[in-house]
Amino acid sequence: MFHRERPRSPQPRPLKPDSNSSPRVPFPAPHQVVVLLIIAHEIILHVRHLGREGERGRRNWRQPPPTILRGSEASLPASPRLPVALRGAESVPPEQMHSPSRGFATTPKGSAPTPSSCETVGALATKPSNWGIVECRGSQRKGLGNLALTSNSFQPPGQGSSPLPCLGLWNHFVLVKVRGSLGREAFRGDKADMPVLYDSALEQLLEHVGYQRLLKLKEMFNSKFGSIPKFYVRAPGRVNIIGEHIDYCGYSVLPMAVEQDMLIAVEPVKTHTLQLANTNPLYPDFSTSANNVQIDKTKPLWHNYFLCGFKGIQEHFGLSDLTGMNCLVDGNIPPSSGLSSSSALVCCAGLVTLTVLGMNLSKVELAEICAKSERYIGTEGGGMDQSISFLAEEGTAKLIEFSPLRATDVKLPSGAVFVIAHSCVEMNKAATSHFNIRVTECRLAAKLLAKSKSLPWDKVLRLEEVQARLRVSLEEMLLITEDALHPEPYSPEEVCSCLGISLQELRTQILSPNTQDVLIFKLYQRAKHVYSEAARVLQFKKICEEAPDNMVQLLGELMNQSHVSCRDMYECSCPELDQLVDICRKFGAQGSRLTGAGWGGCTVSIVPADKLPSFLANVHEAYYQRSDRSLAPQKQSLFATKPGGGALVFLEA
Repeated sequence: MFHRERPRSPQPRPLKPDSNSSPRVPFPAPHQVVVLLIIAHEIILHVRHLGREGERGRRNWRQPPPTILRGSEASLPASPRLPVALRGAESVPPEQMHSPSRGFATTPKGSAPTPSSCETVGALATKPSNWGIVECRGSQRKGLGNLALTSNSFQPPGQGSSPLPCLGLWNHFVLVKVRGSLGREAFRGDKADMPVLYDSALEQLLEHVGYQRLLKLKEMFNSKFGSIPKFYVRAPGRVNIIGEHIDYCGYSVLPMAVEQDMLIAVEPVKTHTLQLANTNPLYPDFSTSANNVQIDKTKPLWHNYFLCGFKGIQEHFGLSDLTGMNCLVDGNIPPSSGLSSSSALVCCAGLVTLTVLGMNLSKVELAEICAKSERYIGTEGGGMDQSISFLAEEGTAKLIEFSPLRATDVKLPSGAVFVIAHSCVEMNKAATSHFNIRVTECRLAAKLLAKSKSLPWDKVLRLEEVQARLRVSLEEMLLITEDALHPEPYSPEEVCSCLGISLQELRTQILSPNTQDVLIFKLYQRAKHVYSEAARVLQFKKICEEAPDNMVQLLGELMNQSHVSCRDMYECSCPELDQLVDICRKFGAQGSRLTGAGWGGCTVSIVPADKLPSFLANVHEAYYQRSDRSLAPQKQSLFATKPGGGALVFLEA
């Protein structure tokens, strides 16, 4: 064979400094040509595959890898009623979770995806189909074919455009389907922080729960049920920074999610049996029919909280023939600590049930359903715990407002750390009447205040409603409370006399089942706490927004005032909590208060960041080592925390 040598081009002369000419583009190297030929060959093969497989082929470049729904926008099913900030990927029935023909973000069967009308690079579509315009850059690629891209933004997939693997060999704008999240560094534009697809779901899952914990959960699941989970659901606990016992009165609260959480491994089954197990041997296994869920209010057993979330979703959709499931629960939130372990389990169970059923609900709807369904256990909460569990975002606390439910970011001071300390006194609010007595006292106070101002008291249930009807400030409500209510406790008979009702009407129409025998009601003290605490929440948010130089000191003073009010006016503290608060203040906390329902549980303290190491050491020695509390695990009893993310769904590979 003869070889014809290619004519050589003359060597270019060196360019002069003032030359306007451009250097000659070099001919591609042999290895670059090979790579381009391979790409072209793969594209041709895939186009042929599309012709044979039709819609199934067009939707997939290859078998999808493990998928994660993560972040405030992508963690939960979409709802057309939500603004774009609350939208996420579409939920998928379990039997379709591993189907190559669809993923969590596909459009309904038979309809074509709608491309984004948003022109900002990195922004997602403002439609539940979750298509968006992004910039493909080689530095951000996670491997060959990791992105399912289209060659142009004029035709959505399913209408003729060809998939194109992102190899990072050129920069181009593409239309991409959302199936997870990618850091904002991969994109540019004013919406670059919105979640976008990438396939490294496993590392994201491990980031939240840890390798050893996930491995233990999978092994135990296989040991109990003889199979592996199909998906996982995680819901965090929370710490309420300020705003105690006022959510059920209608007022805003200011919590943040913590890193401790409830994690459930799930496998849908063809039977109608609901099998629940727990990694903690103290909590026995439980089994029941999915179509005959019974919740015993007299026994707040661990599985009843799961049943609350399950039943809430079931009743919301009016379903009567539900599929069964195998569930293994693992929690690292200290029980009865005031960090909302019970509500996290309810939220986790609600999201598990929603995912198994393949239904769509917004985060707000999920939070409201779970708040309502937790009352099946007998606790008359207000909705803070469930709201932050779903609406939380990493890096920010939230101002949670009610009627309608909404959440606003609150940026906490960068020079301070929030530290949680467990008093080692456990208090299950569903196992005692303390919590519900406070709810009832606030309800009675609202009715008496309304009656004193000639309002329709029989229609009033919450203290916030009185303020709203009178259209006055919180400071004015404190004055009205002092005029209308007396500090001495009210007897049931006096309440009846003020309202003009009989004792029987009081018991049947106003009192809850476990407050029927209460002999005194401290209405003045409860109302004073609620109105003053509601004002402190707004002041806290305002200080965070204005960020004065003495910001940490001012926030600490509000937290100190909150604890005094909880202790003296609401009477929900205990000697151990008071002692722990004093110790925390002594060793450097600018402010410290009980958090959660109280009567035990935890404190939360705001500590200057530079004092954190000495603070932790001194508090541990003063409170835990000098008593039998030293037996408590240090990691669960005293730790710094930062705002975490909300509830998530993970799919198994």
